[in-house]
Amino acid sequence: MRGKPTSAKTILFLCIACFLAGTLFTGQMWTSPSSNHESAVLLARHDVNHKRVIEGESGDVMEEVTKAHQAIKSLDKAISTLGMELTASKTSQITGGQPLKQHAASNHSIQKAFVVIGINTAFSSKRRRDSIRETWLPKGNKLKELEKEKGIVVRFMIGHSTTKGSILDKSIDEEDAEHKDFLRLDHVEGYHELSSKTRLFFSTVTSLWDADFYVKVDDDIHVNLGMLASTLAKYRSRPRVYIGCMKSGPVLYQKGVKYHEAEYWKFGEEGNKYFRHATGQLYAISRDLADYISINWPILHRYANEDVSLGAWLLGLEVEHIDERSMCCGTPPGVLFFEADCEWKAKAGNVCVASYDWKCSGICKSVERMKDIHKACGEGDGAVWNVQI
Repeated sequence: MRGKPTSAKTILFLCIACFLAGTLFTGQMWTSPSSNHESAVLLARHDVNHKRVIEGESGDVMEEVTKAHQAIKSLDKAISTLGMELTASKTSQITGGQPLKQHAASNHSIQKAFVVIGINTAFSSKRRRDSIRETWLPKGNKLKELEKEKGIVVRFMIGHSTTKGSILDKSIDEEDAEHKDFLRLDHVEGYHELSSKTRLFFSTVTSLWDADFYVKVDDDIHVNLGMLASTLAKYRSRPRVYIGCMKSGPVLYQKGVKYHEAEYWKFGEEGNKYFRHATGQLYAISRDLADYISINWPILHRYANEDVSLGAWLLGLEVEHIDERSMCCGTPPGVLFFEADCEWKAKAGNVCVASYDWKCSGICKSVERMKDIHKACGEGDGAVWNVQI
């Protein structure tokens, strides 16, 4: 049969159409088995995972839950820190952009640390300081190594006399040149100024060290630094923690007595007690709370007693009060404070964080007794170097 000859364009068009149709058909044939195979693999994996849980591997699930819980805590702490920084920024704008942490040296960069410990001391307490250096506080290069390797910073904190550059100030300068373990505060020393000194201490140390915790210690108590560090480490992920031996002592309204509270009327009727707060011999606060004090120090009210003042500053905040009884053990021979004596606790393997005599608000005759207490209640010289932080 004869027909009209087919043009070259028509032949080319038919070839392309056939090629495309073949490709589409082949793709469907190869895709379908692959999809079925993947579905089968996913189902098989689901069955295996389900069997693992049923067969007793639910521990993996609990581990993931624990990790998630820890992550939430860390996030909460980070949010708290950011909130403090935002408040600091706003306050700085209100005050004309003046730096709030004005006590840091202009050429000093902020150092990272785990804990900064300030030992409250006075001009007349050199023998107390020496008794601490001879027992629970490392000296010289050891103190520097402790700071570098463990992030544990320890300093004797002291201000200046009423006349700067006096013989009292020069004696501290000489002692610091020998031991290099002082933190000098822009503060006039005086017993009735302890609340101001504490407030200034936190404002100063937060400008020098970025730490997880800041601790205040008296210079007439015994401290096991390793136990202190390991105890604080338990609360590292929690925001806004206030740690110490919590008490609620009477408000002393009688004039002339020790610890007299001039503003007793603010605490209600005569005979009332203070709100819960940590004993002043030793307590710790987390970074965000120290920042709060540093930011708001000009308007933080100071009561007669320094430990009451700190408790008042934190009372209206979202703060977790942790009653840590190992921070207030009694010292031998046989003087009990709260739960137990530090000597038999140490023998039982429950080493105390801090020890002192309640009747003296510190160790009675601490200079004479510190070495004996260290021997009876100490954790051992190597303990602080082995602690896991």
